[in-house]
Amino acid sequence: MRAAAGVGREGTCSREGDRQGGRQGGRLSVAAALEFKYHHTKELEEYLKGVHAAYPSLTHLHSIGRSVEGRDLWVLVLGRFPTHHNIGIPEFKYVANMHGDETVGREVLLHLIDFLVTSYGRDPVITRLLNNTRVHIMPTMNPDGFEATKEPDCYYTRGRYNRNGADLNRNFPDAFENNSAGIQPETRAVMDWIKNETFVLSANLHGGALVASYTFDNGNPVTGSLNGYSRSPDDDVFVHLAKTYSSNHASMYKGTGCDNRQTFPEGITNGYSWYQLEGGMQDYNYVWGQCFEITLELSCCKYPPAEQLEKFWRDNKVALIEYIKQVHLGVKGQVTDKNGNPIPNAIVEAKGRPHVCPYRTNEQGEYFLLLLPGTYVINATVPGFKSMLKTVEIPDNTGNFSALKQDFSFSEVSDQIRSRVASCPKIPLYQELARTSAAVKPTLNILVLMTIILVIFK
Repeated sequence: MRAAAGVGREGTCSREGDRQGGRQGGRLSVAAALEFKYHHTKELEEYLKGVHAAYPSLTHLHSIGRSVEGRDLWVLVLGRFPTHHNIGIPEFKYVANMHGDETVGREVLLHLIDFLVTSYGRDPVITRLLNNTRVHIMPTMNPDGFEATKEPDCYYTRGRYNRNGADLNRNFPDAFENNSAGIQPETRAVMDWIKNETFVLSANLHGGALVASYTFDNGNPVTGSLNGYSRSPDDDVFVHLAKTYSSNHASMYKGTGCDNRQTFPEGITNGYSWYQLEGGMQDYNYVWGQCFEITLELSCCKYPPAEQLEKFWRDNKVALIEYIKQVHLGVKGQVTDKNGNPIPNAIVEAKGRPHVCPYRTNEQGEYFLLLLPGTYVINATVPGFKSMLKTVEIPDNTGNFSALKQDFSFSEVSDQIRSRVASCPKIPLYQELARTSAAVKPTLNILVLMTIILVIFK
């Protein structure tokens, strides 16, 4: 998985080619002028608006909310259909600068935008990728924290937190503990964003280490915390996703720690195995957003000098593209009634890996399940009706930019039945747990809940 086909270590297009080829409709792209430097709020906004103006049919720029100090939380969407979701086209996102003083991801994502828009229509891999994927890029989730960090610094600064002094990566609802932290405006905006889109795959970009970390970040005995590892039902997929990034990164795959003490075999780690984290964004995405997310630590130095940014871009370029392709793993499809009308909120999951908060179809009756190549039984359930099981043989379709398609049709479902929606269990989902303990035995409630889920999908 080192240098992947289609995007070489230096990419299929040279930097000079990007500069000469960045025209659409006769206008020179502002993306071609992107420099390797730190872009503060005004410059970042001007750049994103310039890209959208130069590529109006390929991009959609919008703000999903505002920070405590009123700065917009900008997202640039790229794809053949950038303004709205299209059936069968998976949604992908990158989020950076969640901690305001961890800055490499912020700039790397700007250069990813540059590469994508200037390569579209000229590079066949990038063209097919954007024709078959809707890519959302948020360069900064914590603009206030970034502006509060005045100059490069490798270590923790006040800019890590938002303007209210909150750590945004400890601020989400937690599946294992009652998170008492008040939801911040930036967190709420991202939660609403996740709720309103059908995200399938995601990564959030951090700094301070060099490793790809995957869920769960928190845990209990149900998930294996007593053994120092918190395993999700899709642990095999998460390991694959983390390895995809690390193995295509210039050096992450080597697993060398930043302090000569801690190492990460193959450049990956289970989040809980590294350190326990309550209220993290990647667990929230997976449990409540039906979106597989990993955390990418891109630099030992949190806020390195600007002259190092070009190397960081080169180191991450291939990995960023190869990771996006993984949104096409597994199986996707629609659940419909006998008339072909979509059935929202139907449960669709692979037998043997039920989620404590079951994965459901969206308003278009769509589902997306990330699964590694192999044979699976897919279980579609509409409350009040007999489950429908289909055995599928899933190939590796990432190179074809389309997961295996498998639809389900429930011939007896009526509109009245379709409106019945079973709610997701209350927070925390896995057990009522004291904040200071991750080794409490499961309560009767969680044992009953897990038993019900296992029976449903047996």
